[in-house]
Amino acid sequence: MDNAKSRGIGYPLPKQGPDIIYSNVVKAQNPVLRGIALQVAATLVSNINLVAAYLWKNAGFDDLRSVKELDNYEPRYDPTVVPSEFANKVSVLFSESSNEADGPPSRHYSIIEYHAAYKAGRITPTDVAETLLDLLLSSSKYGTVFVDVRRKEVLAAAEESTLRFKEGKPLGVLDGVPLAVKDEVDLSGSGKTLGSGNDLTRADGKTSWCVQKWEEAGAVILGKLNMHEFGLDTTNNNVTHGTPPNPHSSNYYPGGSSGASGSAVSLGLVPLALGADGGGSIRVPSAYCSISGLKPSHGRVSGSPTPSLAPTVGVLGPMATSIADLAIGYSIMATPDPNHLTSGLFLSPRLSLRPESPQKVIGIYEPWFAHADPLVSNFCRKVLASYEALGWTIQPISIPYLPQGQKAHALTILTEIASAADSLTPNPASSSQNQQTRNPVKLAPANQILLGVAKQTPASDFLLAQKLRNLLMQHLSYLFKEHPGMLIVTPTTPNLGWRIKEPSELTGGLSDADMSLRAMEYVWLANFTGCPAISVPVGFVEEEESGNGDMRGRLPVGLMGMGEWGDDVGVLEWGKVAEDILREGSGAGDWRPREGWVDVLGLAMERQKKGN
Repeated sequence: MDNAKSRGIGYPLPKQGPDIIYSNVVKAQNPVLRGIALQVAATLVSNINLVAAYLWKNAGFDDLRSVKELDNYEPRYDPTVVPSEFANKVSVLFSESSNEADGPPSRHYSIIEYHAAYKAGRITPTDVAETLLDLLLSSSKYGTVFVDVRRKEVLAAAEESTLRFKEGKPLGVLDGVPLAVKDEVDLSGSGKTLGSGNDLTRADGKTSWCVQKWEEAGAVILGKLNMHEFGLDTTNNNVTHGTPPNPHSSNYYPGGSSGASGSAVSLGLVPLALGADGGGSIRVPSAYCSISGLKPSHGRVSGSPTPSLAPTVGVLGPMATSIADLAIGYSIMATPDPNHLTSGLFLSPRLSLRPESPQKVIGIYEPWFAHADPLVSNFCRKVLASYEALGWTIQPISIPYLPQGQKAHALTILTEIASAADSLTPNPASSSQNQQTRNPVKLAPANQILLGVAKQTPASDFLLAQKLRNLLMQHLSYLFKEHPGMLIVTPTTPNLGWRIKEPSELTGGLSDADMSLRAMEYVWLANFTGCPAISVPVGFVEEEESGNGDMRGRLPVGLMGMGEWGDDVGVLEWGKVAEDILREGSGAGDWRPREGWVDVLGLAMERQKKGN
């Protein structure tokens, strides 16, 4: 028998799951609600338990009771695995000598290009900061992207960075580079709402560990980015702060819940942004906005002292337009936190030269892969053919209970966020309010329904979900043992984005649980089992080709690779191969949005010339 303990802390026992034929019949079982219907439903769910209980059962959350195999498994509540195999794994994913040709075919400005411009004296971090502050504060154009911009702190950080470059002592490649963070973390000098209408700013003014690491590396953190309220869906529809745009098509949502992070990076406002991912919330907007996003191994990146909304499925990670920028952001934010329960168990990521891995294996569960819309799956298969041409092996695999597993994940994350929301106390709206009075958080109607339904979850069903988590983790352990170095590959999302069907959605909200589950069909597995995963852009489908008859936009397609616990570097390397394929192949072209892209460096240089 394989000794799982020798493979690392928390490593699952390699045990093949039952041979179950994949079956996922898509049927509309949850109502689509907008406008008055949505508000009425929210009121009913919030006040009548029978209504909430009906919707809980209607969603199929009791399906786990029919999985008799779970009688043979113990529940596993935390998917953190700290493996020994990848402790010293290193990679050459970026260097200060990288040039434009090293990046993706998108021509977004990279972190390396900012750094090179600063070192050469062509421009200063202060020039860039002032340019961005003018853009963000002089109009409401980006008001749905940024929910808070901290002018004083930005200028101070930029001036300090400018002085370091003038003295020839920059802190590294991130010094002076403008970044932004999702409103799910804490940032000193900035408020916090979790995308809601509640003031949830920390009284002590502390900054989340991973953001602090970026600041210590010299990054200029502009402020907070919008998000789907409490991270509870994959559209970033937000009736409180507005819905950020999808830079590639105004008819579609940017994805969520880190939608504004995806939008800001895709628009060119920042080369790197922080996102959070409890059920694809980094990878879905990365796919919809045609950028790259990394969901790190569970427990690796510390957000301390910020409590996680969904502690057994949620992680913090980087979003960028290139793998090199992802690697830079990840290598710094994943600095082990000695005071964090799991982060301190990991070693610092090492990103430098190492021999090429001899293992080039892509695992495909064909029935699952083929469940994507034909335009998506066909596009992704073309990219896989390029991997094969480079010597990668396509390995057929199977994974049991995927439809049930997705419901187990949904049940888990909704229950955890419902508990987190109940524990939060918004800051008083005025000083006259009693500071000791506990005020419940205010939620938009769609989330009143979601969390009201989640609260109907019996403890016994929650335990069944954790048993299924254990089954899936043990089966994945078996697959990784049988096929060393394998990445399990699927489309990031099975669909070509999420269309805004009615303008009223943007002001009144939307509840479409079936579409939410469809968008998350592939991404949830990495969250539930704790594996690292990455989404990379692989091309576009013109909007009229999607059957919508609209020629104004184009719809990005994302491909996702999920690796073994702790092999975040291997996942990044796999993404770099995809990036190289696109740069060298016929798909290479201008991947910037056709309209709205911001030439930050160009504008800053113009500003500098006028100032001189």
